Amino acid sequence: MDDLPEDDLAESRAALAPTLDATAAILPWVAKPRPARFDPKLNERWIAAGERLYQAWSDRHGSGADAFRPAVFNLYAIALDTADSDCLRLGEALASAADRLEDGAPAPRLIAALTASIECLHDPAGLEHDAFGERARHFATRLEASATTPAGSERSAVLDQLFVDEAREQIELLRDALASLPPDAYVLLTEALNLAQHAEMLEIWGIMHLARQFAACVNQHANEIDSVTARAALDDLLGKLSAGIDAVAV
Repeated sequence: MDDLPEDDLAESRAALAPTLDATAAILPWVAKPRPARFDPKLNERWIAAGERLYQAWSDRHGSGADAFRPAVFNLYAIALDTADSDCLRLGEALASAADRLEDGAPAPRLIAALTASIECLHDPAGLEHDAFGERARHFATRLEASATTPAGSERSAVLDQLFVDEAREQIELLRDALASLPPDAYVLLTEALNLAQHAEMLEIWGIMHLARQFAACVNQHANEIDSVTARAALDDLLGKLSAGIDAVAV
């Protein structure tokens, strides 16, 4: 292959020079890590508070029943220390939502907003997540809107029927998983918990409790899921769940 003429090489270098200069100028910025927005110790406190809140919310129907409200206000106190408007707004929205829970019959939309917000806060990057500000504003807006929704205002025959249709599909998945050799414990557990969550959002408490009992039974017999005892217990609960779902459709 013939060498390129010197004139062509010179023209090519001249044409590429602006691009190469621009690339060289931004390389130091690309290699340089983004500076932390918050004090590392403050972020560690925020991450720990988010973990505490997540655990309290997950256990709110059991051992964490009395831990949720203190966990919310612990996070709120750290939000005050950040002096960040997004943190403060999210902390205030969470505190208001916690107050609404004291009403005894919170709206399904409020439960869903709290669940989504708390799962988002359960993040290892904490305050330093690249999208933290955007997330905080989004969930604060959602919590503020949900906190003003009257309890029970979202129940309707249409929603109930949609729930029943989806729940019956989940029951079939549970039956298939239980009939497998050996039973598919992962599907049994995840589908039962999904069913419980959907029932809770619509305040169908009977189905919610039965689905949680089913999930607890799967965990209890995790090491002997293929035993006669485990199958019988799960089959009994599955029958009760199916009957309860049919009753919702009436």
